[in-house]
Amino acid sequence: MTASVFANERLLFNPATPDSDAIRTIFAFPNEYSVGITSLGYQVVWATLAMRSDVQVSRLFTDIHEQLPRDPELVGFSVSWELDYVNILNLLESWEIPIRAKARSNSDPLVFGGGPVLTANPEPFADFFDVILLGDGENLLGDFIAAYKEVRNSDRPTQLQHLAQVPGVYIPSLYEVTYHDPTGTIELIEPLAAVPNVVEKQTYRGNTLSASTVVTEKAAWENIYMVEVVRSCPEMCRFCLASYLTLPFRTASFESSLIPAIERGLAVTDRIGLLGASVTQHPEFDALLKYLSKPEYNHIRLSIASVRTNTVTEKLARLLAKRDTRSLTIAVESGSERLRRIINKKLDNDEIMQAAVNAKAGGLSSLKLYGMVGVPGEDMADLEQTVAMMKLLKKAAPGLRLTLGCSTFVPKAHTPFQWYGVNRQAEKRSQFLQKQLKPQGIDFRPESYNWSVIQALLSRGDRRLSQLLELTRHYGDSLGSYRRAFKTLRGQIPDLDFYVYSDWSRDQVLPWSHIQGPLAQTTLLKHLAAAEAEMNKVGKESQLVRC
Repeated sequence: MTASVFANERLLFNPATPDSDAIRTIFAFPNEYSVGITSLGYQVVWATLAMRSDVQVSRLFTDIHEQLPRDPELVGFSVSWELDYVNILNLLESWEIPIRAKARSNSDPLVFGGGPVLTANPEPFADFFDVILLGDGENLLGDFIAAYKEVRNSDRPTQLQHLAQVPGVYIPSLYEVTYHDPTGTIELIEPLAAVPNVVEKQTYRGNTLSASTVVTEKAAWENIYMVEVVRSCPEMCRFCLASYLTLPFRTASFESSLIPAIERGLAVTDRIGLLGASVTQHPEFDALLKYLSKPEYNHIRLSIASVRTNTVTEKLARLLAKRDTRSLTIAVESGSERLRRIINKKLDNDEIMQAAVNAKAGGLSSLKLYGMVGVPGEDMADLEQTVAMMKLLKKAAPGLRLTLGCSTFVPKAHTPFQWYGVNRQAEKRSQFLQKQLKPQGIDFRPESYNWSVIQALLSRGDRRLSQLLELTRHYGDSLGSYRRAFKTLRGQIPDLDFYVYSDWSRDQVLPWSHIQGPLAQTTLLKHLAAAEAEMNKVGKESQLVRC
């Protein structure tokens, strides 16, 4: 079974033959193979390691793995989803590696991790990792391996102290966190050794972005070849981690990166996926459309990640329909123009209507819209406007199947809304939308509110949560397990309300205050002030109406 899965892969790179003294490395994705191999980040890091003769790398997933070294020196995890932490702990235990970094000795491998979850807020997971790589991997991975080679034969404390000097390499054990009291806010985060006071994520500024290094029918998206067209998003919606954490907005060079990458992919598959938070905002997107419209590409299947609403043209819809795509996804967040001003979503309802009309005219059969409830500043009138907008869309593009996917606002580190808690009314508001839209024949798909609460817990958590995470895993990794764990730890750590629902003081020390994202805290506060000015403006307007 395992051999056949790996034998089915079509590689788009040439693995190196490892040297006799190559660094024995396991690189894991803490989920099943079909999920992990569909992660472009995981693919690229694995290929980067596999092309080095000084590294012998074996892949591992929760269901299958390559032949593993008996005594690995490095064990790495690519972390894309917060809730995969359970699989990380299970895998470490299965290898008889102590779960907590402080319990490991010189005979244990260094456990490192990277990916969007750990870059945003590593703190709930910090006690489980020796090393955390913050930011883009293009240069950071090579810097990490080079620094490790310099202290490969040293003891563990020497290795960690040396690695901490590399920009973007975070060694949690070399930073101490103190609290005002066991259930209170953080008092201080300070280095314990000669390491930087603040760890800055590494940012890659080149114009050659990522593309698939392997294509396989066993991937969650069968036989797909992925090309990263843009990185980050210039719109900067104030809740959006994908934009704020990955700034600045970067685009792949059309001639030297995008086209060669697509041609490499088409040599092995006919399914192409264009990735990025705002693909259609590539400055040469029209040229890319023209290139993909060539008759010799009539056989390919094309899919595009979420696109900016006002870039949905009939021409784009027609090309996608010809290339075996039936649906398009746009993020509108709300039908309320007031709320979109608060979150900095530069979009008006006329543009949303036009996108639906263009999608239908171009031959697409369905349009999926992303919405959100519980956004700071939201009230019931905003939800009613979302219902009204969806009804108008149905009239504007009759026959176009409409889906509204709806998430709950979750505060994310390094965004202007990180100080706001989850809205306690969010679940009821989602139910209101469902009740209003279902009779209209509009498919409403809410994300699980309860799991959004757990996501908020982990996105805002500090190191005290490591105790909770271990207990939750022990109790069975269900929603009830989290409640039981909080009950067990009552008085030892803050309660759920503190992490999830509380609005935090603007001057309190945040769990990630020693991690420098793309924008300084002072800048985030300015963006927050702009949002709150819009909220207050609305309050004054409604008072004038009542007068």
